[in-house]
Amino acid sequence: MRWTLKPEPHPKKIEVLSKELSVDRTIAKILLQRGVESYEDAKAFFRPSLSDLHNPYLMKDMDKAVARIEKALDQGENILVYGDYDVDGTTAVALVTQYLQSKQPNIATYVPDRDTEGYGISFQGIDYADDNGFSLVIALDCGIKAVDKIAYARARNIDFIICDHHTPGETLPEAVAILNPKQSDCSYPYSELCGCGIGFKLIQALHQKEDKPVEELLPYLDLVATSIAADIVPMNGENRILTYFGLKVINENPSVGIKALMGEVKMNKMDITDVVFLIAPRINAAGRLKHANYAVELLLETDPMKAQEMAAAINVINTDRKNLDKQITQEALHQVALLQNKYEYTTVVYNENWHKGVVGIVASRLIETYYRPTVVFTKSGDLLVASARSVKGFDLYEALEACSAYIEQFGGHKYAAGLRILPENLDLFRDKFEEVVQNNITEDMREPEIKVDSELFLSEITPKFYRILQQMAPFGPHNMQPVFMASGLRDNGYSRPVGSENTHLKLSIVEGANPITYNGIGFNLASKITLLQKPFKAVFTLDENIWNNQSSIQLKVKDIKEDK
Repeated sequence: MRWTLKPEPHPKKIEVLSKELSVDRTIAKILLQRGVESYEDAKAFFRPSLSDLHNPYLMKDMDKAVARIEKALDQGENILVYGDYDVDGTTAVALVTQYLQSKQPNIATYVPDRDTEGYGISFQGIDYADDNGFSLVIALDCGIKAVDKIAYARARNIDFIICDHHTPGETLPEAVAILNPKQSDCSYPYSELCGCGIGFKLIQALHQKEDKPVEELLPYLDLVATSIAADIVPMNGENRILTYFGLKVINENPSVGIKALMGEVKMNKMDITDVVFLIAPRINAAGRLKHANYAVELLLETDPMKAQEMAAAINVINTDRKNLDKQITQEALHQVALLQNKYEYTTVVYNENWHKGVVGIVASRLIETYYRPTVVFTKSGDLLVASARSVKGFDLYEALEACSAYIEQFGGHKYAAGLRILPENLDLFRDKFEEVVQNNITEDMREPEIKVDSELFLSEITPKFYRILQQMAPFGPHNMQPVFMASGLRDNGYSRPVGSENTHLKLSIVEGANPITYNGIGFNLASKITLLQKPFKAVFTLDENIWNNQSSIQLKVKDIKEDK
């Protein structure tokens, strides 16, 4: 792995902020790297406030969306809340449905089937709305490119409000209102909301219209925080405020559905990492292997006993998903090994029996072993369908465009995409993709990078230092957990491999002439134990280790190198 130290802020700035906040220079440096340059900035950063949320009516078309919903509520129209089948879509559907059902009962939900309808708004979904007398559809986390689908709906006198956060195309659908801060003519101050976040701005606007305070919407924020965590959007601005309060709701008074999921994983207190790795995959699993309606129904459930049963059923689906993803990953790794001599820059694998719902996860798993652009195909009808994933810095979307002669259809962005090809084009695509990647990828992109916030002496790690770091949470893109580098480290003789298969490394180390022992854990780093025979350096985050009810600060080691 490549270790890259982030640029140092100006020494004078570090000194000024350090004094102003009464923190040490390392903390001041990390804050400056995150855009915190004054006491006022620090106050907003460490003490998020709902009053710092932007006025929802600054978003283009918000007034039109609110007027159309108010008309529908006044006239008792049937409203269909439509969302994608991932975590962002299902939480958004639950959020808006819950709010609107507090106004009137004529609200129903629709989530497309991953296999038969695919992503986003479908003709089948519009036919469902038409057949069941829905005159207004609120689309969440999808719809910004559904020009033909919205035209089809208009011909059937069905109005659409689109709440989407994906990049708009050149032509916009003819919807009643489009809420998407990524529109070039939308002056909303924050453009990085997820789909559920935009759904929240919609209910905030409806609530504000009734002169009611935003604090009354706090109970909905566990859903918003879950979607922000799962969708890996920037953890700054409004996202950070919504997540900060959403985590409070999760830990103090979660909705019945979220509480049931927490019960399944035997936890009653969670941080953002727990939400990402324990709650989100379970919500996602329903849409991957069964139908996302399972997840929506759980998130809307108000009876704790029923919710418990539903969460247990979803837990079983998630266990099946994990087993399937593990099995397919093993099969895919075997294929890669066979193709290794011919393809050095890319991974393209295929098996007609692989489950369509997990090929995206498998692509990400393969990148953990073979760090390169990856495409995992399975069969769907007469075509091969795939999920593709990229490595940092390499534009996957552009690479697929260069291979378009062998692709029937594709969509996505720089780091993730989906595509369909004819079976006879598999080898042609594989060869072309290898050629395109080889010609455009740089050596730097072929090696995973760890960005290091600061060098650190282990002696700087104190309870106060750790406490301040923890207050920088919630962590996520643009506000990642601080990563440190320490040099001149030595094993004190007690470091050893641990874990059921001895794949992890338990570290017991000292720094220079300092006699104090520091403990650490390096997941999947047992193979590096030979490096501990000489002085070494390490990159790590800081973590709390609780053992026998005793709490201590430990190093969560990401990589180790010889200290030359």
